[in-house]
Amino acid sequence: MELRLRDNLRVMFILIILLSTGSGENDEDWKFCGVWRHGNGPLSLKVNLSPGCSGISISADQSSLSIDGKITAQCRRSEVIIDPLKRLRLDSEETPFCLYWEPLMDQLKLQINHKKEDGKNLTLCWPASVRGPCCTDLSDGLTAPETPYGIMNGTIKTDFITHKIRAAYKYVADSINCSALCDQGSKQGSTQVHMNVAAGNIEHPCARSSVVEMEKDFRGANVTSPVTKGISAESTATVHLPSALKEAAKNTTKVVCTFYKNNSLFQEGHKKDRILDDVVEITVENEIIKDLRQPIKIDFHHNAIPEKHPRKCVSWDTRKDPLQVNWLVDGCETIPRGEKDTECLCNHLTYFTVLVQIEPRPVRHLLALTTITSLGCAVSVISCVALIIYLCRKSRRSKEQSIPIHFGLAVSLAFLNLLFFFTGVLANTGGESVCVWVGAGLHYTLLSSFSWMGIEIFHTFWLVYMVFIPSPKPYVWSLFGFVLPAVPVIILAAVGDIYGLKKVVPSDDIHNPYLMCWMKDDPKALLAHYFTNMTILALLVSSGIVMLFLVYRKIRTRDEWKQNRVAFLSIWGLSCLFGTTWGLTFLDFGPLSDFVLFLSCIINSFQGFFLMLRFYMLDWMRKQTGGSSLGSSSTGSTRQHMLQTQEKS
Repeated sequence: MELRLRDNLRVMFILIILLSTGSGENDEDWKFCGVWRHGNGPLSLKVNLSPGCSGISISADQSSLSIDGKITAQCRRSEVIIDPLKRLRLDSEETPFCLYWEPLMDQLKLQINHKKEDGKNLTLCWPASVRGPCCTDLSDGLTAPETPYGIMNGTIKTDFITHKIRAAYKYVADSINCSALCDQGSKQGSTQVHMNVAAGNIEHPCARSSVVEMEKDFRGANVTSPVTKGISAESTATVHLPSALKEAAKNTTKVVCTFYKNNSLFQEGHKKDRILDDVVEITVENEIIKDLRQPIKIDFHHNAIPEKHPRKCVSWDTRKDPLQVNWLVDGCETIPRGEKDTECLCNHLTYFTVLVQIEPRPVRHLLALTTITSLGCAVSVISCVALIIYLCRKSRRSKEQSIPIHFGLAVSLAFLNLLFFFTGVLANTGGESVCVWVGAGLHYTLLSSFSWMGIEIFHTFWLVYMVFIPSPKPYVWSLFGFVLPAVPVIILAAVGDIYGLKKVVPSDDIHNPYLMCWMKDDPKALLAHYFTNMTILALLVSSGIVMLFLVYRKIRTRDEWKQNRVAFLSIWGLSCLFGTTWGLTFLDFGPLSDFVLFLSCIINSFQGFFLMLRFYMLDWMRKQTGGSSLGSSSTGSTRQHMLQTQEKS
């Protein structure tokens, strides 16, 4: 009996230890997300916050979203906010939102309409210096009843709560010493460090600093960031201070290296890129250090970063921009050391980290590709104009059925290359308002060019397999080539938020994107791009390749085919006519990605020039051979005559 009692007490003691250990982990941040179901009338945000640590309530009805509670250390705010909600474009009666609470920074943020570009970020409580207790570990309180209007699809961090619409969500909080929250699971003490951020000087209780004393014989020093529980052990930063720093620091001998971990303040304003977990601040008291003879070297050891996400060493000079976190590449050189290491060489002292590009995918050699494209578009416009004049003159003395089709393709390509040539200039001068119209026009001319290439394919098929049936009238081709492409463009323009300013990010300078007028980068525009451009292009390329094969089978036995230059010009010209050169777009991957990208850029931007060259060369060879070359209209069987007429055109 005594033995059994002893065993039971031992089990109970172990359970108590396990439970107390599990409850020892405190939340360093808190996030609540949901969808506010409201009416169509005026909307408002009601905020009522005061210092304390009792909890928070998020409630909503038909016209207002309310946030009440006592969770802050210093913040006190009570007001009704209307203007930010007026500026939001709420397309429906359901608006997603997220509420963020960071107890260590005494910061409360609200993000409204976060799934759209026109969302709004509101700081309800600005970051402040927190000393003493932190309000953390928010747990679910009383459950509110279901209502027609309120909050649905509630989630806490990644944990889903319910699909039902509740009038309110209430959470109670616990108070804990801020230093304990920082040091949980770590034996290393914390040092309060001042940070110049939007609200002014803030003491961050979780930052850790090391002081290096530069003696007279200072030859450099290495400082490594401490490892904190909750952060990957692989995530560290090592600072190498050069001996030249002693020469630059004239009034002091102390250098302070401060290491920050997972601080969202540094991430503010970055949506398509993110910073590493580690942020390093290097300062010399009361001195501005820049243009060092020997650079500061910072080795960041981090989780693996794929090659498709380029990284840049960046710094933030709080003296130049104290009110906003603005990471710049000025004064820093980036040396990638594999997927898990990045070396930064910087010639000044301030905050440093590594910025990783998430989306969109940066383009390598963008400057070279842009130069080639501009040159090709200019040459193609001139060539298409010359080809249009040539076809107009030829139509007066010839009744060939294919001339109106070639004419339509030349006109659409001329406008496509003309708009593409000026799209960068118009984007930089006109901005978003101009780009809506230019982007729609560029999309129309692209679809029109694809349509005329498809008509070339269909007309060739008609000549090959429907010899005794007359082809459709020219106005039918014009209907399909010029009118039909306008239909999807008009529909997309009516939907809205499809066309506008697009940023193409170069891999060598992710902070200086190339601006152009085209479709936007949001999911709706991307879906429209795949359904219109990529689907039509796939059909065009596949049918063009099939038709090239059929034409080759018909003309390979002819005597003229043995003339290499004629064969080359015929197949090359038909490839451009049938749009098969655009198939290189689908091959932009793998180790030959750069080569394919350059080849596609050259061929497609100079497409107008190649078409003009083909028409002129075949016409010249026809005159030289007295009309007997490939492309002449010599007599023969009906099918041979048809093929010759097609090759002539």
